[in-house]
Amino acid sequence: MLPAIFNENLFDDFFDDRFMMPSVFGKNDPLYGKNAKNVMKTDVRETENSYELDIDLPGFKKEDVSLKLDDGYLTIGAVKSLEKESGNGKDGKYIRRERYEGQCSRSFFVGRGVQARDVSAKFEDGILKVSVPKTAQPEVNNYIAIE
Repeated sequence: MLPAIFNENLFDDFFDDRFMMPSVFGKNDPLYGKNAKNVMKTDVRETENSYELDIDLPGFKKEDVSLKLDDGYLTIGAVKSLEKESGNGKDGKYIRRERYEGQCSRSFFVGRGVQARDVSAKFEDGILKVSVPKTAQPEVNNYIAIE
């Protein structure tokens, strides 16, 4: 068992790509480290008239999150930035910084009949709640007639 600090392995920097280690040890995302797989975890619920999405966005603010509907795809994006401080401040010099800036996004196909004005979203306590109305699906005939 290896010691861990803040849920990250103490030896993460040693097994970095700079040392040409194989990817067996896992790749760290610069924004969230090994926890990147936990970002934007989504629950999708189907109700009678809509699909409800609950998307985890811990550490993001409402202003950092955007939604875009394009050609039937709903894309949720989040951007996180840090203010850069240079030199030694009155609080001291940083030896290690584990907070980064970056972006993440996810797309869901919601159907070409969905209009942006019909989609509603609410951001509260790090969770984005999105409601997408169901649209009538055209009946598709997958059989091909032979002449």
